[in-house]
Amino acid sequence: MKNILNKLFEQERLTKEEAKNVLIQIANEKYNTSQMASFLTVFMMRPISVEELAGFREALLELAVKIDFSDFNTIDLCGTGGDGKNTFNISTLTSFVVAGTENKVAKHGNYSASSVSGSSNMLEFLGCKFSNNQDVLKSQIDKANICFLHAPLFHPAMKAVGPVRKELGMKTFFNMLGPLVNPSNPQNQLVGVFNLELARIYNYLLQESSKNYGIVCSLDGYDEISLTSGFKLITKENELQITPEDLGLKRLEQSEIFGGNSVKASAQIFISILDGKGTEAQNNTVLANAAFALKIIEPTKSFENAFEEAKTSLLGLKAKKCLNKLINN
Repeated sequence: MKNILNKLFEQERLTKEEAKNVLIQIANEKYNTSQMASFLTVFMMRPISVEELAGFREALLELAVKIDFSDFNTIDLCGTGGDGKNTFNISTLTSFVVAGTENKVAKHGNYSASSVSGSSNMLEFLGCKFSNNQDVLKSQIDKANICFLHAPLFHPAMKAVGPVRKELGMKTFFNMLGPLVNPSNPQNQLVGVFNLELARIYNYLLQESSKNYGIVCSLDGYDEISLTSGFKLITKENELQITPEDLGLKRLEQSEIFGGNSVKASAQIFISILDGKGTEAQNNTVLANAAFALKIIEPTKSFENAFEEAKTSLLGLKAKKCLNKLINN
């Protein structure tokens, strides 16, 4: 690690192979806490390169506990996190709304490193038990239309670096990696990122895959469609800039999608929305994200039809039933 750190401190970039090897060593717990903290800090101070992110991704996928969901046509809805905006759990709620439309969701997620409540914090609080047993996960996705893949159970490097990330309390390149390393390799993906530079790196990496994908980034820095500003949508085919008004929706204030100051407060918002008691702002944010997810699965579907389909899932309490089935499976 000393040689790698010296290279980085000289402002040099890692090759793809060097980046891959470092992550493998981290997974094998070859480095101490100080070394890992120093390594992570470098990438908070300067942009990550395509080669570095590609190497980190390759290592995580090579080491991952693999899950075979090829019997299903699945989608993952996962943001990078690390946008510092402390919203309610938009991508997790969106996942249940999509599951309520009878589509299959393989949601990848983790504890939060920089906000109050990540997807794992939320689902654990609500009583979801995490597993990396393929039979259990297949049963969940079959009965509830959704399963949750808690990243540390599938990625040794994420588990090894977890305590350091928590102590740092800031976004690291592991936030950037999360949506790229779903161990079930879903056929469809809607991913949110916190800046346009990262969106373009993601597009470069995902273009090499066969999956249908959409990358969203709100222009005011949210890693999802926040409706507080316009957003970029990048797919394999094109790059669009869309405003809330383009979708026939009201532009929101940041305070309208605030996520609370504790996991318990976030959970109350989460359940309120799933119970069909969310505010118009909360509902529209979730439904806009769900509509674009449905369009990733079925590109010919109009936004209006996808939005109505998502609305039926949420307000008809189909999304809530999926949560209950997942917890009770």
